[in-house]
Amino acid sequence: MNKSDVCFLPAHTMLDLVRQRKISATELLDCHMDQIVKVNSKINAIVTLDEEQARVTASNIDQRIMRKAPLGLLEGLPVAHKDLTVTKGIRTTFGSPLFEDFIPDHDALIVERLRQSGAVTVGKTNTPEFGAGSQTFNKVFGVTRNPYDLEKTCGGSSGGAAAALASGLVPLADGSDLGGSLRNPASFCNVVGLRPSTGLVPIWPNPSAWFPLSVLGPMARTVADVSLMLSAIAGPDRRCPLSMTENPNIFQQGLERDFGGVRVAWSKTLGGLPVDDEVLSVIEGAVHQLENTGCIIEEVDPDLAEADEVFHVLRAWHMESALGELLTAHPDQFKDTLVWNIEQGKTLTGPDVARAERLRTTMFERLDRFMGTYEFIICPVTQVLPFNVDLPYVSEINGNTLSNYLDWMKSCFRISATGHPALSVPAGFSSSGLPVGLQIVGRFRDDFGVLQFGHAFEQLSEFWKTRPKI
Repeated sequence: MNKSDVCFLPAHTMLDLVRQRKISATELLDCHMDQIVKVNSKINAIVTLDEEQARVTASNIDQRIMRKAPLGLLEGLPVAHKDLTVTKGIRTTFGSPLFEDFIPDHDALIVERLRQSGAVTVGKTNTPEFGAGSQTFNKVFGVTRNPYDLEKTCGGSSGGAAAALASGLVPLADGSDLGGSLRNPASFCNVVGLRPSTGLVPIWPNPSAWFPLSVLGPMARTVADVSLMLSAIAGPDRRCPLSMTENPNIFQQGLERDFGGVRVAWSKTLGGLPVDDEVLSVIEGAVHQLENTGCIIEEVDPDLAEADEVFHVLRAWHMESALGELLTAHPDQFKDTLVWNIEQGKTLTGPDVARAERLRTTMFERLDRFMGTYEFIICPVTQVLPFNVDLPYVSEINGNTLSNYLDWMKSCFRISATGHPALSVPAGFSSSGLPVGLQIVGRFRDDFGVLQFGHAFEQLSEFWKTRPKI
């Protein structure tokens, strides 16, 4: 097996090889560093590399293994962190020129937990400015390209993470998701991304600790590897008021399950959204494959009538809260779409936000009744195929003009507004070889069930094994 082949092994397999001393942590890191040297300049996924400290960490792991010391859940596995996530001693720019040289003096909680689990930090992955938008580009590092077609976007905002995974630069990466930032790039790059239930992966530091729509989550090339990573980063933290108290050890269990007789809602357009014909064709093929699990699939739409208003209002409120003062101080340092979103927040009134919260409650209660009948909803992750890398966002789908830079991602953000866990899992390829993901939505806080269903589909399809030809 050559070094590149090692880089495309499942994370579980890499972990077993390290623990069995068939490969050292240093050798595993060498394989990935070689892959980064060969590939990263073509896609621009990892924008800040911390090779020196990564080698120190890997060497220390090898010494622990030699001493037969207790090992962590992810011992020796290379990992990259999204450039929105603060990392002690490693540049964190948030994709903004305002923070081009910022080096934090502390780690985010998710980074702490990954380090404590034995993962080896190799660097930071690219993201759009302050994570706004599902296309990864910024003035600091430029654009990140799709490994399956360098003229196409990798999606966003966790685009650097998805492209790095697809290219074998790392086996695990963290991402974040407000309106689709984990699921969209996973779909575009043929990898797996989980938007977990709010609080399953606690966020610290977090200036809006009570805001429920923005979450952190795991990304990998297989569902089992996502579950493995989740077992290391989930679990309560007293600094995070929304964190869930459930024991994360459940995610170390096997994902096999009998789905015979389980009722599943198949929603082609999630309530009438325009969806590219090729995307639908691939997803329909995935639906036929899922029938082989023995589940009962019924074509029916959940009623998410309030989702668009809820999402736009709460997102705008959040953007103004997080970035409003910074925009006032540096009005010429923000991209136009982000300025628009923050200004939307400034125009909101108390009754606007109160109405959004009432509508969200109404929608949640209706969806809860719906999912009393159907354990899962399956639908497209994205409404379009990966588009030209020079296009900042999609403005039209099937002749339908979209009103802003967010609306082409309604298939993702309508789910965000409900608070339910959602998984993007590889579902196939278009006629031109572009990846398409299947979105699996589960019952409220049933993240493990979502992973089990995603794993069952993955075992049938094995699309994750198709490497990019980069």
